[in-house]
Amino acid sequence: MLSKKAKYALKALLYLTKKADNGLVLISEIATQERIPRKFLEAILVDLKTQGVLQSTRGKNGGYTLAKNPSQISIGNIIRMIDGPLAAIPCVSHLYYRKCDECLDEETCEIRLVMKKVRDATAAILDTTYLSDLQKITVLLNEDPV
Repeated sequence: MLSKKAKYALKALLYLTKKADNGLVLISEIATQERIPRKFLEAILVDLKTQGVLQSTRGKNGGYTLAKNPSQISIGNIIRMIDGPLAAIPCVSHLYYRKCDECLDEETCEIRLVMKKVRDATAAILDTTYLSDLQKITVLLNEDPV
């Protein structure tokens, strides 16, 4: 399940994607517009800055902006940065693999086999969906029909 922290991170990044041409964006603006508690948002943005997704400037005219093009920031990577592995169980994770203590044979474990399919399908979607893709969807949904 997607944590509230990951959801807020994605909402903040999407907001910054929409405002990319406007320069730096204040934390207070993001918090207000996206209805994210400010203190929680501050911690999230610091994490994303540490991971190289955001840039910030301090001071009166400071704020946050994306450090990369939105077409280079995948949803899967953001979720991994915030929540850790996409896999529901550790024995199917690529980046956070750990053998299950109770498992006798990973190759024939039915639970592992089905959860690997779930992980692969999830990763295939999230790792090929970028912030720019989500922004395009939002623009299409908000357009008035002719």
